[in-house]
Amino acid sequence: MSQRIVMIIALTSLVGALPAGAAQRSVPKVEYSADSITQTEEATTQEHIYYTPTRERRETLVGSGDAAEGSVQIFRRDSKVMWQLMPSEKMYMEHSMGKGNAKDASQWDYEETIMGDEVLNGMKVTKYKTIATSTDGKKYGGFSWRTKEGISIKTDLLYKEGNEKHRIATELKNLKIGKQDPQLFEIPKGFTKLDMGG
Repeated sequence: MSQRIVMIIALTSLVGALPAGAAQRSVPKVEYSADSITQTEEATTQEHIYYTPTRERRETLVGSGDAAEGSVQIFRRDSKVMWQLMPSEKMYMEHSMGKGNAKDASQWDYEETIMGDEVLNGMKVTKYKTIATSTDGKKYGGFSWRTKEGISIKTDLLYKEGNEKHRIATELKNLKIGKQDPQLFEIPKGFTKLDMGG
């Protein structure tokens, strides 16, 4: 998966979770699981998400058929670390979630407008128009549809970097609000850390 797609997916969840006027990232206060589909010009990404306010697990499948690639990412906002699991090798990499991360809301200036209430996938949601500009000039704009708990059921965004424009759309299906197993957010037994340092 390209670095740009990873960054856009991370930003999509950030923009989708930010209420009007918030100075920093606000996250849904409920635990849930869901299937997510993200579409860009480059790829369609299917994920299963397990979410708590301080932890998130994304099981990703990119491509289809024999060309499909899978990975697992665990975001630990409570300890500011992200683990990239490689299940076929029983290995993992560890990355800091400090400043410079796409999910760092301090790098973005937001304008958000409530467009009204709608029903989407059988759920009552509020539609928001959002424009986000980063400190380095990148710009995103589009719409998100959120539940009363702050869960982004759908986002449709345009991303501009220099003269290039890209579209990204995400949608959650099979949303189930409820407690998640804490073991989902830990490194599995038997996995070895891959140290990229020299």
